[in-house]
This record gives sequence, C-alpha cells and structure tokens, in this order.
Amino acid sequence: MDWHWWLAAAIAILVAVGVALLLRPLRASWRQARFEGARRDFHRQRERLEAKFVQLGTAGDRAHAPRWIDGEFDDDVAYVRNRATGELSAFVAVMLEMDPSGEQGLALGEGGNRFRAGTAVFRFDGGHWETDGRAIFNLSPAEAIRFFHRDLELVGQEVVENL
Repeated sequence: MDWHWWLAAAIAILVAVGVALLLRPLRASWRQARFEGARRDFHRQRERLEAKFVQLGTAGDRAHAPRWIDGEFDDDVAYVRNRATGELSAFVAVMLEMDPSGEQGLALGEGGNRFRAGTAVFRFDGGHWETDGRAIFNLSPAEAIRFFHRDLELVGQEVVENL
C-alpha cells in the first residue's frame, strides 16, 4: 500500500515539471505578443508622447530639474524591460535646447552650450504609453542601457536607415 503514495507523489512531480516546462514558452510567447502590441502603440502615440515630453520639460514646476525650450528626437527607438518589475520602456535619443535662464546655469551644458544630448524615457504603463518628461542626460539610448545593465534588458530595437 505504501508504494501507491510514492507512485502518486512521483506522478504529481512529473505533472508539475511538465506544466512548468510548458508554461515557460507560453509565457515567453505571451510576453512577445504584448511587446509587439506595445511597440505598435508607441508608434501610434509617438507624436503625442514627444509633445508631452517637451511640454513637461518646459514647465516651471519641475523641482531641481533643468528646463528646456524644445527638443529634436531621433527616429531610432530602443525598448527595454526593467528586470525587477517587468516594466517596458522606450528610449529615444533627443537633443534638447536648454533654457538659458535655468538656476545657476545648471541647464546649460559645458561651455554654456544651450544644447544637451540625452535619452528621452517613455514608459508603458498599464496598457498605454506615458512620459514624465525624464531625460537621461549625456547618454545615448545604447549608453544608458549599458550603464543600467543590471536593471534593464534590451528587448527590441528599431533603427531607421537614412538614405
């Protein structure tokens, strides 16, 4: 009679391992489909997102953050996922024209240059894209991903070839 319990336990373990092995590719395919949908949504909303990014950067109510006047966005997009939270973000290179009246000249780059390069950050938040106007200054998207490699993983990249 005791061998029945061992047999039942062995079958339960085999079923659990089988389910785990099946769920892994299903979860990966679900995650890929979700990413593809988010990528399409980003392109549909990109103009609005860039305008909101610039609007938030020109707002005077951003504590301890440099203000800018305008921004010129690159066409290329790098998509990253936060390793801890799974949150998806889009990184786009941006050249920002800084407000020269910024506090203590913090807004101006080296040598008083009004233009600063950086990476605009857009987040996929619960089914739609958002931005809080955050820029990672002095790093291109590729450099930002390398710098934050412990926290971020690259999940996709779109490079527009200029002819």
